[in-house]
Amino acid sequence: MSAPAPLAAPRGTGPALCAEAISKGFTSGKLRTQVLDGLSLSIDTGELTLISGPSGCGKSTLLAILSGLQPVDSGCVTALGCDLGTLDDQALERFRLLHTGFVFQGFNLFPALDALEQVELPLHYLGLSRRQARERATQSLDEVGMTPRMHLRPGELSGGEKQRVAIARALAKHPDLLFADEPTSALDAANGQVIIDILHRIARGHGTTVLCVSHDPRLVHHADRVLSMEDGRILSDRRPAPPALLSRGATA
Repeated sequence: MSAPAPLAAPRGTGPALCAEAISKGFTSGKLRTQVLDGLSLSIDTGELTLISGPSGCGKSTLLAILSGLQPVDSGCVTALGCDLGTLDDQALERFRLLHTGFVFQGFNLFPALDALEQVELPLHYLGLSRRQARERATQSLDEVGMTPRMHLRPGELSGGEKQRVAIARALAKHPDLLFADEPTSALDAANGQVIIDILHRIARGHGTTVLCVSHDPRLVHHADRVLSMEDGRILSDRRPAPPALLSRGATA
């Protein structure tokens, strides 16, 4: 079985993500809540971008829209040169399969599968052979430091280990876009730092565009860019100084 043909432009040709005047609201009974209203942004290829802000500010909704999990009410979202609004449900599902990886707060692992099987599972849908899937899954687990634990099931893993398996599962697809929604919020400080370092290495080493929603302040100085949101709007857009530069400035 051959892998499906790609739907979008190759990695490294212009901005990875663009949103133009996007709006999104939700209705509950007679109450209409406007979450995003005319928001525009552009995300560069191969960078780790952090979206921060208080709960309810619209950052998770923005992540869902940029990843094609939710449609916009108005406006346009372009991912890897493809207008997501022109795709039907089947084409959107295929786009996500071929080009995106997801990491969630709750890990989303299958209780009956060991770590290696968790990572292999989506690779079969890409058309890889059993041998190819095993090799790629093993490589991804090794990259996140989970080789010694690859034959354990989720019930035998710590929270940090579960999140590393989830990252390996996303990474094994070789995605152009990696979306992470609160990836460290369920972890202690030490495990959270490990996850932050891994996400940073993925952006740097693989040229993957990593878009992360988080309250975690430790992510700020590992991000290439920080977008601060409030009430569905981007209040600031900045590029923090790398930790090494901050340390040198403190000792100067």
